[in-house]
Amino acid sequence: MQELLAPIQAPSLKDVFIERFESLILSGQLKIGQTLPSERELALNLGVSRPVVHKGLVDLEAKGLVTLTPRVGAVVNDYRREGSLALLNSLVTYQQGRLEPDLQTSLLNMRQLFEVETARLAALHREDEHLNAMQEVVAEEMQIPLQDVAGITALDFRFHHLLALASGNLIYPMLINSFKQVYLNLAAQFFEDPAVVKTVHAFHRKIFRAVENHDEPTAVSTMRHMLVHGADQLQKVSRIL
Repeated sequence: MQELLAPIQAPSLKDVFIERFESLILSGQLKIGQTLPSERELALNLGVSRPVVHKGLVDLEAKGLVTLTPRVGAVVNDYRREGSLALLNSLVTYQQGRLEPDLQTSLLNMRQLFEVETARLAALHREDEHLNAMQEVVAEEMQIPLQDVAGITALDFRFHHLLALASGNLIYPMLINSFKQVYLNLAAQFFEDPAVVKTVHAFHRKIFRAVENHDEPTAVSTMRHMLVHGADQLQKVSRIL
């Protein structure tokens, strides 16, 4: 019990600094190749000490987000070339709003790559327990108020995670779980539109019936159409924000 009730630790100033600059870079507000102000200027502007700034920049460099060069300072990296597993971890827990457009597109393309296959495998390998759980989600979606965006987003995540479990592939559910925060962040942006909610729920019902009937082609085509629809809607929302 003592371990469970350990004191709550507030994030350090260095952690807050790192989170701030990760968000600025991943959202595209700081551009690739941009030189940051000097450590002294950053410290003055942010109201922290220079050691906090320096340690934060060193951590950002370790993640591949910046390069530190003597007499030049910190320059924003092309994370596609310099990014590490530590940066990928920052990405999958990102929940601050918009992502840089190319990064967002890459995430959506990756989702297409494995979730269409997930739907196909689910139609092949699903078991009764998977169908029962999916049916519960579909039933809840038909009853949930359209203004309950958080609830709708959570149900959407559960549906996709159940498909991954039903696929029989042990890695797919872990991939879905790993991207949960960024997934919820992006999904919540377009579930603000009630028309989108109704369309997605209709896709879910069709996928459920295809999986129930071992109908691989329909499961695959419906999942592909749903993901394309979601990507299109998310791009529209991003242009508005």
